[in-house]
Amino acid sequence: MARLIALFLVLAAPALAKPVDPVALERFVVQDCGSCHGLTLKGGLGPDIRPQSLEHYDTDILQGVILDGVPGTPMPPWRPLITEAEAAWIADYLLKGEAP
Repeated sequence: MARLIALFLVLAAPALAKPVDPVALERFVVQDCGSCHGLTLKGGLGPDIRPQSLEHYDTDILQGVILDGVPGTPMPPWRPLITEAEAAWIADYLLKGEAP
């Protein structure tokens, strides 16, 4: 029985994951990212993260930076607070300059 429950949890995990909330994530970018990168994202303590400054990055790279931070810099790892899906949404948002 325990194996059946474990199998169910593994198979159901993606369906149980919290959905991405675009409004909350836009607020996160403005408030949390903006606290270091500037409220207009033009740079501050952290660099400019507007689309024209990030165009040479792909979503996967930015997602990794968001989740794991950049060692030796003030960029923190956000993995303890956001999901991989949320980090992917944020990376796509930063690359496009608008909600995906």
